Amino acid sequence: MAFDREWEKVVLSEDVYPDIHIIAGALKLYLQGLPIPVIPYHLYYTFIQAAGLPDPGARLEGIHEAVLQLPRAHYEALRYLAAHLKRVAAFEKQNFMSAENLGLVFGPTLMRKPEDSGPMSLDHMWKQSLIVELLIQNEDILF
Repeated sequence: MAFDREWEKVVLSEDVYPDIHIIAGALKLYLQGLPIPVIPYHLYYTFIQAAGLPDPGARLEGIHEAVLQLPRAHYEALRYLAAHLKRVAAFEKQNFMSAENLGLVFGPTLMRKPEDSGPMSLDHMWKQSLIVELLIQNEDILF
């Protein structure tokens, strides 16, 4: 709630929050609470389709094309998050959070299936994770 009121006054220092899981959990809750996900509903299937391409190069190109269709605010938010998560993954030996693990954690948070499209399939869950993993690993070329 503090982010919504006066985000520039929020202090996220180690002195205030010594447990990094509190900050990570707050970020995840904030993203889950957005009325429109960072990857908006209208592009959900564009990303899912790209993730399903069998050729890795074509898959990455499809995700890149989907990224370029994002509204400006969503593009910038996703770009920033991908860069941040790439920094987190760089410390995988200490925090056990590889790009793959981060994809599993943040996939359902950053992209939610449109509610009127039926239940979530395991295939879509896997593709959500893969999309976020690829966004993290290829942040420098996708944005």
